[in-house]
Amino acid sequence: MPQSDLSNKSLKWYQGLDRYCWVVLIIAALGWLFDTMDQNLYNLIRVPSLKDILSKTISDPVVLEASVKAKGGLITAIFLLGWSVGGFIFGVLADRIGRAKTMIVTILIYALCTGLNGLAQTWEQYALARFFTALGVGGEWAAGASLVAEVFPQRSRAMALGFLQALSAVGNMMAATITLGLGNLDTHWRWAYFVGAAPALLIFWILKSVKEPQKWQDAKAKATVGKELGNMGELFSNRKLRRNTIAAVLLGTAGVGGLWGVGFFSTDMLRSELVKSGWSPTAMGRAVSSMFFLQQAGAFIGIYLFAAFSEKITRRAAFTLWFALAWASILAFFWGLQGAGTDAYLRALALAPILGFCTLGPFSGYTLYFPELFPTRLRTTGCGFGYNAARILAAAAPFVLGSLAAKFALFGADGHLIRGGYAQAATCVSFVYLLGFIGVLIGPETKGKPLPEDKDFEVGSRHFEPAMAEAGTQ
Repeated sequence: MPQSDLSNKSLKWYQGLDRYCWVVLIIAALGWLFDTMDQNLYNLIRVPSLKDILSKTISDPVVLEASVKAKGGLITAIFLLGWSVGGFIFGVLADRIGRAKTMIVTILIYALCTGLNGLAQTWEQYALARFFTALGVGGEWAAGASLVAEVFPQRSRAMALGFLQALSAVGNMMAATITLGLGNLDTHWRWAYFVGAAPALLIFWILKSVKEPQKWQDAKAKATVGKELGNMGELFSNRKLRRNTIAAVLLGTAGVGGLWGVGFFSTDMLRSELVKSGWSPTAMGRAVSSMFFLQQAGAFIGIYLFAAFSEKITRRAAFTLWFALAWASILAFFWGLQGAGTDAYLRALALAPILGFCTLGPFSGYTLYFPELFPTRLRTTGCGFGYNAARILAAAAPFVLGSLAAKFALFGADGHLIRGGYAQAATCVSFVYLLGFIGVLIGPETKGKPLPEDKDFEVGSRHFEPAMAEAGTQ
């Protein structure tokens, strides 16, 4: 098809693309899909797995319940820190050695280390296994997102990246399906992690099918002293790059803190209510998995619609809207379940898709917006830094939520749980979304612009002029 036809605005984003574009999108999407599946296996089995491990040394039910909350938040925080370390390291490597090679290494790490989680005998071993799993998880996203961004034409880029991120919700649903099939997670939780090692097989397809993008090859050929590939220092020495980096960190901190610090504790919130209602472990496991599946079904829709909205309106407007929705959905979910007792399950089924739609939507923005903030030779470095510095800042959120939930929890004289404390804790942590609104004010509008290169960050370039100024000249 002639190039003029490819750029025709009358074409849908998915029309007129060559076969290789689809191969790259499918492989990158599978890498991220399995990545998110491995992440959320832990969210679904956090409570039963930690109860199983900690009950070997703690017999008092009140102490055990509080320890599970505190250690669950701590291990989640450790996972986010490992995610950040992996993102920094492999973000730079993806600029220096290539996107495809980095995807292979990171997928191997997160898949094999997920299997190691199933062998943990102490909470310290569990935390260490989560940290190493996170190293691969953190590095895979930037390489995959940059690969898709650089292969697809400009007219299709945003929606292709939105589709890539939307499939992460399918990975989350796969995690729910695995745990649902296992039934009683109190005794079978280790098998979930063994299944999570399977994505390592994906590397054979990558080796056979994916080559490094031409944009990256050109950037590598032009690299000179002071303009090296993956030079993280340039993210701060250049004024425009510094602004973009700070905006990315703030946007990422809001979404990661809200999701991992609150949204993914929806499973624990439901469990705390079902325990009070006398549900059996098997019934609770199925209920939580079913609720989480619906949460991720809502996430799939929210992620894809975020991309469509950002293409129709602007990137900044999409972030503003979804951060507001995410904040409201968190309060509605946790306070809606607080004290619901036997009605908690039905309320969770109704509110979980809304929670997923709102809290996961901004992650579509990170996948399509972050590559638009950095030149090719710094693209995965910038994406990795923005996303993973955010994870370091957000790592305190799950620890704070776990600690506050334990503090706000109320027990009867016989050790029976009366109130879980998650709603109060979630309210406190949800203020992290204020950082997202600040990031929106700082970040440039990139809708309709080609991926930037070095010339766009030179003094006098108008490529990243403030959005309001651009609007006034149109």
